[in-house]
Amino acid sequence: MALMPAIQNQIFYESIIIELSKNGDIFMAAEHIYQQKPWLAFYPEGVGEHIEIPQESIVTIFDREAEKSPKTPAIIFYGKKISYGDLKAESDRFANALLKLGIKKGDRIGLLLLNSPQYVIAMLGALRIGAIVTPISPVYVSSEIKHQLEDSGARTVISLDILYEAIEKAGVELDNVILTNISEYLPKLKKIAGSSVLSGVYQQMKTPVINIEEKKGFHSFQNLIRSSEKTTPDTPIEQADIATLHYTGGTTGLPKGVMLTHANMSAALVQNLALYPFLKRGEETFIAYMPLYHIAGQWQITCSICFGWTSIIFTTPDVEEILKCISTYKATFFGGAPTVFELLKTHEKTGRVKWEKLKIILGGADTLHEHTVKDWQERTGTRIVEMYGMTESTGVTHANPLAHARINSFGIPVPNTDAAVADPEADTLLEPGEIGEHVVRGPQIMKGYWENPEATNEVMAEIDGVLWYRTGDLVRMDTDGFFHFYDRKRDLIKYKGYRVYARDVEEVLRSHPQVKEAGVVGIPDARVGEYVKAFVVPESDARGRISEQDVKEFLNGKLAHYKIPSVIEFVGEIPKTDVGKVSRRELRFDL
Repeated sequence: MALMPAIQNQIFYESIIIELSKNGDIFMAAEHIYQQKPWLAFYPEGVGEHIEIPQESIVTIFDREAEKSPKTPAIIFYGKKISYGDLKAESDRFANALLKLGIKKGDRIGLLLLNSPQYVIAMLGALRIGAIVTPISPVYVSSEIKHQLEDSGARTVISLDILYEAIEKAGVELDNVILTNISEYLPKLKKIAGSSVLSGVYQQMKTPVINIEEKKGFHSFQNLIRSSEKTTPDTPIEQADIATLHYTGGTTGLPKGVMLTHANMSAALVQNLALYPFLKRGEETFIAYMPLYHIAGQWQITCSICFGWTSIIFTTPDVEEILKCISTYKATFFGGAPTVFELLKTHEKTGRVKWEKLKIILGGADTLHEHTVKDWQERTGTRIVEMYGMTESTGVTHANPLAHARINSFGIPVPNTDAAVADPEADTLLEPGEIGEHVVRGPQIMKGYWENPEATNEVMAEIDGVLWYRTGDLVRMDTDGFFHFYDRKRDLIKYKGYRVYARDVEEVLRSHPQVKEAGVVGIPDARVGEYVKAFVVPESDARGRISEQDVKEFLNGKLAHYKIPSVIEFVGEIPKTDVGKVSRRELRFDL
């Protein structure tokens, strides 16, 4: 299938989208409701189908906020306040330090950092000189780090000292290793206990003793900043330049680098919040505990520093600390994965927070189950508003307008975004109500996969002369234009010709009063194709008392016979991804 060259030129691609949409020709198949865009009826007053996209990098946008409000706290890190003026000065100094090390525009820089001021400073500093940031998950093992560094071609890594051992074991040749310590931006009283900030997750790690002065290519993050000028580097940044390389989870093979341009990031910045015009520049306080190396965390921190907000950054999602800071700093904006809401809804101190004072509570990064939304509303008197996106879309393509939020829907397309439902096996669009593969297009969609044109072509589809990105998610759209998630295409279970959506089975399993968590996968079987297997975590008081037969009897009448798991295995926990999703890949791997 020949693809339009648009995927290689994001600016050209966006100009074509806007021009076609003005002429009413964006969909050749006029019979489809997608051309009518019924979701526009639910946009807030004053928000149009198309909004203006900044033609400048997020660094330029951040600089403007820093100049306007230099004394406003940009970051609060366990009590330590860093103003916009100081954040700009630190990132300028770091950018100049990178230039002195010989790093130039287009070079890739790995970030192996936990949530911290260092992450934001390093990201801004690298982007400021046109370098490409490739965030690395701190839970990656050495082989995964090795693949990402070698595939991206990164020759410089900025790492927490406590995480450096994994880089060393990876055995990748590097030009520069820049080390930092979690305590460097902690308040004086907490510096001594800096390692305790990490103790909840990284109990087995010990800070290595590395004499960086004696090792070639090793540098101290702080020394680099202190020895550099705070003048702003004058590196020209083009909108089509690549800004970040986020690596996908690798569920269907080795992780791939997602090329997100400066244009992608600037577009996502304004698109994603267009449906929430009540969030004002310079007025919001945001709780930033989502991993910054993940696209959801990056989007959140980018919005915060570019809109003049204050971010309360947490290295690890300590529930009690989060609850305390929501009240202490009068947070107005809170968001997170469903697993966090599951923890909070039963936490004894959740009731102490005046949740109704927050302007919005957003849920994303995974399917938000109906029981979570209802339990949360009963406990707090507030609604969780669901959003949707992926790494390839720079964070978000859909959101629920606050005034029209719907349970079991991830919302409607944000401005400058088109969405539809396509046949998973053919390049045709389906009608509303039919389940198919979610396809999207817009200025936030990636440039492609790094040095992998074959993988890029595989996820692009030309339908009726229009180029779409295939998300791999199975969804349906109702007649109002709200989209509803069913499953990942790769997780669809095919039993004797029937389609079983793992999410449907998990939802009913979770409604069992003695079931805490559940994960469902398909097991290959020559007789039936795949049979359904469920992994169930019982509530603590039900362990040893609930049986497989008990669960199956509960499911009778609630699920069609072919959806009821053939095998139910009781486990102590369900493996999760780094943002709290059920890791079906690990469930299959453990079989």
